[in-house]
Amino acid sequence: MVKPGVGEAVKSSLERLQEKTEELIRRIENLRLAEYVEMMHDPKRLWRINFLAGLARGLGTAVGFTLLGALVLYILQRLVLLNLPLIGDFIAEIVRLVMERY
Repeated sequence: MVKPGVGEAVKSSLERLQEKTEELIRRIENLRLAEYVEMMHDPKRLWRINFLAGLARGLGTAVGFTLLGALVLYILQRLVLLNLPLIGDFIAEIVRLVMERY
């Protein structure tokens, strides 16, 4: 004989389980796991995507380093104009060497 309220508890547990399962399905879909698995099965596409990502990363690094180097040289040139005794001579030598090379 089943006690009253036991059926309700089971029903409530099943509803919570269904809600959790639906939430898990939504999270997995948000991870785009299926697209990732599909990409892993297509080596040409994987290679192409990684190659393009590497090109973009390399280009970004080159541009960033160039801008940072230009900014450092600009600041060093301005410091030379201040005629600081020891630092000014050292910086002037660095700027002269860089300008000779490029």
